[in-house]
This record gives sequence, structure tokens and C-alpha cells, in this order.
Amino acid sequence: MTAPAAALTAVLVAGTGVLAGCGSGGSATPDGAKKHTAAPVWNRSPESVAAVGDSITRGFDACAVLADCPEVSWATGTDPAVRSLAERLLGPTAAKKNSWNHATTGATMTDLPDQMELAAREKPELVTVMAGANDACRDTTGHMTSVADFRASFETAMRRLRAGAPKAQVYVSSVPDLKRLWSTGRGNPLGRQIWKLGLCPSMLRDAQDMSEVARQRRATVYERVVAYNEVLKDVCAKDARCRYDGGAVFGYRFTGEQLSKWDWFHPSKDGQGRLAEIAYRKVTAEKYPG
Repeated sequence: MTAPAAALTAVLVAGTGVLAGCGSGGSATPDGAKKHTAAPVWNRSPESVAAVGDSITRGFDACAVLADCPEVSWATGTDPAVRSLAERLLGPTAAKKNSWNHATTGATMTDLPDQMELAAREKPELVTVMAGANDACRDTTGHMTSVADFRASFETAMRRLRAGAPKAQVYVSSVPDLKRLWSTGRGNPLGRQIWKLGLCPSMLRDAQDMSEVARQRRATVYERVVAYNEVLKDVCAKDARCRYDGGAVFGYRFTGEQLSKWDWFHPSKDGQGRLAEIAYRKVTAEKYPG
């Protein structure tokens, strides 16, 4: 979710794990054959983290108006109030040396392949992905990224990552529910005025308009985000070292406290902390249905 500069505006990659397969050791079975044990695929304690995505992962509008604030990023930030995913996994000292933020404000899914190439150069054990909000946040619903193009870009991004970091784990976050963010922020007069500057117009334009046309426009954006999340889930499921968050971020009920006081759309520092909590829970789960 990002705000154009003119306006105000899951994925873990890591891995000491290997593709599921037969181990060479194991106890003998009654008939004398060796009992093979499949090696674990997912490492719940990666030692390095690289992040890709958009303005959310850059901490946009969380510390100051119209500015990135990567120190509060849910993925790789250093602010102790947020306790980013990297800090929770690695500890504050190691996180500073072994985490990298390659997300860019304003990025869409077409930008992800290049970001993944940069991430792969770090040879991270875990890569976090949060992208897609900007594909839906366009001037009109007709300009939203098509589902087919969204899929093609994400598949390309995963191939680029695998070319440079074949064993990296990937944590893929679902795209937030933009309609719920509209519903939460529309009651704030300042937020509505800021939205008029051009922040996610496909969803936030004419925030108080409850006509059938406006309702249908918001429903169209909502449905496209749902479709994007299905793509993220499907593509991730085809990679043994990828975990999708199961729609956890999409389903999270952000409150006003968790939204930026400057744009009532991007996560505040508190909201970044909630995203970090979700990611940590999903990354460290012993068993994860995907």
C-alpha cells in the first residue's frame, strides 16, 4: 500500500532447510531395510533476512509526513518499539548486520523481480514479501494491474530469487484489505482531506460517497485484492521453501491507532509492530497449513 509522492501518500526466505527428500540415515526396520526420514523443509530460525516490497515495508508516513522511515519497518526495522521480524528472529545486534531492506515506496508487482535479484545477492536465509497494494491503488479501477500480469510478475520474481538464492526461504504477506482501511479512516476529517490529494484514489476517492457507483467501485477494488491474494497463495504453494501468511494481514482489523496520523492509510509505528507480530508467528510456526 503506498502513497504516491504527489499525494500524501508472507515470505520468508532463508534456509538451511532442503527440499523434502529421503535422509541417508535412520534406524533399521524389521526386514533389515533402512528407515528413511524426510529432511525438514522450513527453518524456523533463519539467521539473515532480506525484505522486498513497497511503502509499507519502507515505513512510509510512520515517522514523518511524506517520508520513508525504514527504522520502523515491520520486516527489518531497528526501532525497539516495533520489534521487527529481523530483530525477533536474530536479536538487535545481529539484525543490524544481517538484514537488508530492498523495498521501495511506490513499487508494484512489476518491480518485484528486480528487488528479488538484489535480495538474492545478499544470500539471505529468509526473504519477506509484501507487495500488491499499489497494483490496486490506481487512478481508476480500469488501471489496476490485471490478475494475469500480477501472477506473471510474481512468478518471474520467484524465478529470479531462485536463480541467485536457491535455498532461501520466502515469507509472503497477503495484501491488506484496502476496503477495511477506507472504512476505518473515513471517519477522520483530516484523513479524508489528505485522501483528496490522490492517495489510493481507486478506493479512497470521494470517501463519503455512498452511492451505488461508489460502492461498486470499492467492491471492484476489494475483489481484485482478493484475487491478488489467491495468486500469492497459489504461486507460493508451488515452492517448497515458501510460506504464505494464510490471509492474516488481509484479515487483520487495523484501528485508528495502527494507522499513520498523517495519511490514515499506511501503518503507524504501532501498526508496523502488529505486522511484525503476525510475520513472526507465521515464520516460527512448527506446522503451517499455508
